Amino acid sequence: MAIHLTKESRILVQGMTGGEGMKHTRRMLASGTNVVGGVNPRKAGRTVDFDDREVPVFGSVHEGVDATGADVTVVFVPPAFARTAVLEAADAGIGLAVVITEGIPVHDAVAFTTYARARGTRIIGPNCPGLISPGQSNAGIIPADIAKPGRIGLVSKSGTLTYQLMYELRDTGFSTCVGIGGDPVVGTSHIDCLTAFEDDPDTDLIVLIGEIGGDAEERAADHIRDHVTKPVVGYIAGFTAPEGRTMGHAGAIVSGSTGTARAKREALEAAGVTVGATPTETARHVLALLRSGA
Repeated sequence: MAIHLTKESRILVQGMTGGEGMKHTRRMLASGTNVVGGVNPRKAGRTVDFDDREVPVFGSVHEGVDATGADVTVVFVPPAFARTAVLEAADAGIGLAVVITEGIPVHDAVAFTTYARARGTRIIGPNCPGLISPGQSNAGIIPADIAKPGRIGLVSKSGTLTYQLMYELRDTGFSTCVGIGGDPVVGTSHIDCLTAFEDDPDTDLIVLIGEIGGDAEERAADHIRDHVTKPVVGYIAGFTAPEGRTMGHAGAIVSGSTGTARAKREALEAAGVTVGATPTETARHVLALLRSGA
């Protein structure tokens, strides 16, 4: 089993005929993902040849869903068109929209996440690497060759650290790895993924990766303390960041103790989470807990 994405998922790619869309659609197909179509109103009716697979292009998400039964979309459109693309996907009844696009204005992200939530569409992202259930399906830009199927669930704000922990634990394997994105507004939170992993019988341990800025990790710690029975291992990026400055895509200015790596680590440890000082140490904690049967 896995969360949010399985071998049964049928995927459309909005922006498939663009440079990034083409490159990553090819990679998704190579990993066994069931990509059933692309969406581009200007190229509707054509097909795109990806090595040994021809993928049709539809004029709208509605057309793609009607023709293929797609239930997932991966969005590679430019920032100016992302809001319209996600609204269209939600209106078409897509259950999961993975928004890879970065640089989307915050007011657009607020609008489409609110709209999608009201219509039962889960958003992963924006500004994220997507998610992968190794051996089953890969929706986004996560390299498929750095991990095998296993029983670890991973949720991360950082794309780079998603890849790092997957690589560190490549011989152990994952149920699902979810890069939720680090923008100020995201459609799926740490808590959403923690809840799903807690309910997944094939996930034995959860890795949570956070960053400085905001209070998402502190809220996740409260949730873990009250609702998660499986072992959780954490890592927080940003211990060397200067105070009072926005760092990377953490999406918030660190002020005083609020949003600092230290505050987040303390909150997680108080909730029973084992927190690593580096990605490699974090991986060692995971392996130790798995060996101990915790």
